[in-house]
Amino acid sequence: MEYGLLVMGAPYTSPAPHSALRFAHTLLAQGHHLSGVFFYHEGVHNASSLMAPPQDELNLHDAWIELHRAHNIPLDVCIAAALRRGLASEAEALRHGKASFNIDAPFELTGLGQLLTLQQRCDRFITFA
Repeated sequence: MEYGLLVMGAPYTSPAPHSALRFAHTLLAQGHHLSGVFFYHEGVHNASSLMAPPQDELNLHDAWIELHRAHNIPLDVCIAAALRRGLASEAEALRHGKASFNIDAPFELTGLGQLLTLQQRCDRFITFA
């Protein structure tokens, strides 16, 4: 079965990202396919490379990257939600005249069209908010 995930909760303030990550690992272990993860609203904070949680806590940013590397799962971030919250890729930081950036590969800034495409491609689309 094809799954897609929408993550709308911020790391460390909402259980949504951790639940989504555990769900992703479980469905992959059961032989299902994960077509992609879309980060929206406060969920865009999962893409920030500047997170530095204590060493005894799961680093959600790194955990999403590990999931991508192990299974080649796209990690799409809503560009409008990210920019509104002070998150930007190098290209967007340059475009908006900002001195730094905090989103890099494998996270990719995309529009809501990518979210709709992911929803249409999947048998099941699960929201974690």
